[in-house]
Amino acid sequence: MSTIHPTAIVADGACLDPSVSVGPYAVIGAQVVIGPGTSVGAHCVIEGRTTIGADNRIAPFASLGGPPQDKKYAGEPTRLVIGQRNTIREFCTFNLGTAQDRGVTRIGDDNWIMAYVHIAHDCVVGDQTILANNATLAGHVQVADQAIIGGLTGVHQFVKVGAHAMAGFASHVTQDVPPFMLVAGNPLALHGLNLEGLRRRGFTAARVAGIKQMHRLLYREGLTLEAACEALAQLPASHPEAASDVALMRDFLGTSTRGIVRARG
Repeated sequence: MSTIHPTAIVADGACLDPSVSVGPYAVIGAQVVIGPGTSVGAHCVIEGRTTIGADNRIAPFASLGGPPQDKKYAGEPTRLVIGQRNTIREFCTFNLGTAQDRGVTRIGDDNWIMAYVHIAHDCVVGDQTILANNATLAGHVQVADQAIIGGLTGVHQFVKVGAHAMAGFASHVTQDVPPFMLVAGNPLALHGLNLEGLRRRGFTAARVAGIKQMHRLLYREGLTLEAACEALAQLPASHPEAASDVALMRDFLGTSTRGIVRARG
């Protein structure tokens, strides 16, 4: 049987695995699905068409699956989907998607999401990210795998943050952040590569050398973005170990809609 505190309210229709635990005064809506091993802390509210996977840890006072903060929302059957093994700390707010976009807000697996983080409608958060206290993602934001968003940082709507990138404390992220880069400030500026993050993730010296060359082409050679992209295409010939990293960068640049941060700090 699920471990559900007697003061919690679980609506008829909610589907909770028998191993789910629900703390005091939590409220679970009728269309919520929660997978095995997940724990829901005291006073949490989980509502809407929300699906939560296995082994998540949801701290007290989180609010998940509420309506999007979008005046156009008219009660459409949109969703929130959360993967597995995420840590979601106190007072986090994750909203449903909207009919104007993909209709789903999606959080992947193994993310570390600290207190007071807001993830707005239609965001996509990958796997193994870190969102520090009070990080705020506006609508339609994409945060790729293993990216880090610093505390008190706001990310503008429709911005993309690439894999392994890092946005520092209290930054104003209004442009796309390419993979592997370190940005900070208001106005936002590049401050080099997220080298410490790459080291911790076991990137080899050869891969890092290739990533450094990408940084050089994009930011230190005085090239236009178009010329830098052409030079990137030739990079795997001299840095074959970084071929997949180059492909990741080229794909990101090819799908950027807000333009990448180009200013240097």
